[in-house]
Amino acid sequence: MVVLDRPREKRKYCLADVPWLLQLPEYADGRFELIEGKVVAMAPTGLSHGRQSGYIIRFLVEYAEQTGLGVVTTDTGYYAADDDATLLGPDVAFIRMDRLDDPDSQQFVPAMPDLAVEVKSPNDSYAGARRKADLYLRRGSRLVWLVLPERRVVEVCRLDDAGGLIIDTVSADGALSGEDVLPGFMLELSRVFSQAR
Repeated sequence: MVVLDRPREKRKYCLADVPWLLQLPEYADGRFELIEGKVVAMAPTGLSHGRQSGYIIRFLVEYAEQTGLGVVTTDTGYYAADDDATLLGPDVAFIRMDRLDDPDSQQFVPAMPDLAVEVKSPNDSYAGARRKADLYLRRGSRLVWLVLPERRVVEVCRLDDAGGLIIDTVSADGALSGEDVLPGFMLELSRVFSQAR
């Protein structure tokens, strides 16, 4: 018998609390993130969201296999080594091989991915999606793609030299560049959004 003896009200959580949280009925499926000590439940996604994530995964996996530069993950837990109160699970991520101690690890990754991709669900707020992009970047990601299906655009987010958030919008008839994070990678968004209607 497991005794849950920690109070749940107004408490900040950290990575050490994850095994305990997984014993609670509301988090037993593991579909939650920690954002600055707060548990944020994540609902299963709809068909369009899953399909768009799938297309992006496909093209990133092809790139990773051709270049050998890194690995592509989905719904994998990432955290910055100096912040155990934020555990994020991007819809899709790319992390360079030279940043992984063990590519076959069963543990959460103790670094933010080089590229994080978040596909906005209908129940996600626009402000919340941008806040999450900022969290990734300030904790070590170099590039974030916010896919906004209802607008048929992707916001490309990065930090400038002064630490300010820069956002460029790429429309459905444009293409995403991997920039210096994924050298040579290009993805025409028509391939992601073509089936979205």
